[in-house]
Amino acid sequence: MHTTAGYLVGAHVTSKYVFDLREEDVYWCTADVGWVTGHSYIVYGPLSNGATCLMYEGAPNFPDWGRFWRLIERHRVSVLYTAPTAIRAFIRQGDEHPAKSDLSSLRLLGTVGEPINPEAWVWYHRVIGGGKCPIVDTWWQTETGSIMMTTLPGAAYSKPGSTGLPMFGVEPAVVKDDGSDVPAGEGGKLVLKRPWPSMLRTVWGDDERFRKTYFSDIPGCYFTGDGARRDEDGYVWVVGRIDDVLNVAGHRIGTAEIESALVSHPAVAEAAAVGRPDELKGQALVVFVSIKPGHKPDAELAAALSEHVGKEIGKFARPDAIRFAEALPKTRSGKIMRRLLKDVAAGRASTGDTSTIEDLTVLAKLRADED
Repeated sequence: MHTTAGYLVGAHVTSKYVFDLREEDVYWCTADVGWVTGHSYIVYGPLSNGATCLMYEGAPNFPDWGRFWRLIERHRVSVLYTAPTAIRAFIRQGDEHPAKSDLSSLRLLGTVGEPINPEAWVWYHRVIGGGKCPIVDTWWQTETGSIMMTTLPGAAYSKPGSTGLPMFGVEPAVVKDDGSDVPAGEGGKLVLKRPWPSMLRTVWGDDERFRKTYFSDIPGCYFTGDGARRDEDGYVWVVGRIDDVLNVAGHRIGTAEIESALVSHPAVAEAAAVGRPDELKGQALVVFVSIKPGHKPDAELAAALSEHVGKEIGKFARPDAIRFAEALPKTRSGKIMRRLLKDVAAGRASTGDTSTIEDLTVLAKLRADED
């Protein structure tokens, strides 16, 4: 549950400063309006600032993969806010689609929804931004209501892959289980140490669940559920959900690390890593990979990818299974639905909500390939 004034303060201020909104801007957030990104950064934040907003209902690849870029050219979009998963999908289709459109109106790019791997960041900056647009990689949650960390354009330099620095008044920390800070460069739990206006106030009708879920793990702090590290410059690197940290034969591996390593291979466009129960290891690592045109999804490539992960992270991180997929199950806003992939990897039926999946045939094909 959010409160009207506090939520609006967070959405308004972050929209104004993170997106550097100006009178002449045409702003486009590609999220589904039914998700919190849509609430905060299609509706409340931009409109309370008087911004001109583009809204698009449809897929990014219909009638073809040039759809987004033609819309930007036609409407002279100057600020684009989208998801890393969508960016990686565009990379897979090749540079020729954005090259057909005039993207010179763009002056600022943003990403949201999950950590962006450095390779996708560089492509986004080079191909879509023409090497001139700052990129604001934003970290926040449904529960926080508005952006908590980013690099403000013109005020802080970006590090590809890092979500950056805290917003005004936000006090993040990376801590151990006992709440003590971890040294720079080491991983830990990401918490927020003080309240902020747009924060959740309770879980509707269940105050006890609210306290237990968010404030019991690290006393006196809001626990985000994410793992992160902080570098010597104070920049925060979010590695993904603590739930997505796998314990493979005694090694703790973040799925985001595996995915970033895979996408750094020239053949890989997208990757999603999940765990499945394993009697010997506790958890086995299964990766679903979509490859770029011109590469063959065969045993030779699978072996090369396994070797690549071993080289980038360590032999213990080599996947137990690599499954090639033409596409991965995503929400309409372009986020990979990893919980569905966990079900596929474990060979069990999906009992959770699938109403937000963009294309149910993707899931059906993955299950058919398994059979």
